[in-house]
Amino acid sequence: MKLDNINVGLGITGSFCNFNNVAEVINRLKEENVGRIIPIISDCVKLYDTRFYKAKEFKKMLEEYTNEKVIDTIVKAEPIGPKNLIDIMLICPCTGNTLAKLANGITDTPVLMATKSILRNNKPVVIGVSTNDGLGKSLNNIATLIDKKNHYFVPFSQDDYIAKPNSLVLEYYYIIDTLKEALEFRQIQPVLAIK
Repeated sequence: MKLDNINVGLGITGSFCNFNNVAEVINRLKEENVGRIIPIISDCVKLYDTRFYKAKEFKKMLEEYTNEKVIDTIVKAEPIGPKNLIDIMLICPCTGNTLAKLANGITDTPVLMATKSILRNNKPVVIGVSTNDGLGKSLNNIATLIDKKNHYFVPFSQDDYIAKPNSLVLEYYYIIDTLKEALEFRQIQPVLAIK
């Protein structure tokens, strides 16, 4: 499966330390000749300045790199499904908080509304997990989502098993291949990345 002319919803949640990878993700999608890359951000991304990025600067970067307006409210995200605006949703990075809400059907951020909106159209959602409690409280939610229809994970691994033994982070290298497999409704293997 190629990604030519595939419209991608890029959901970004508050794993702020991973924001330095988002521009590269967008560039890799462009190299695959995708149609549109529609950035969708959670409330935390919209509102909080951190030591990694200022919220307004990050939003501006997203709009410049994608040539699209950022979707930053639930109201703006809701029409994505009914208007058939995207073919696949990539949540990258996806926090433990978003994992929990996704696993339990909670729709209280723009990213979650966009996800719900495309799932109703039987389209795939790709999750790039990034959470300090992936092998703790979030492990249940990962298992729940792996077992749900149309939910696929970018392979992930422990990012620092000594200092943060419960922390998991996606392996960015596998994003494109994961998207291609998900468009065929298959989970890329192995899910646990081998380093």
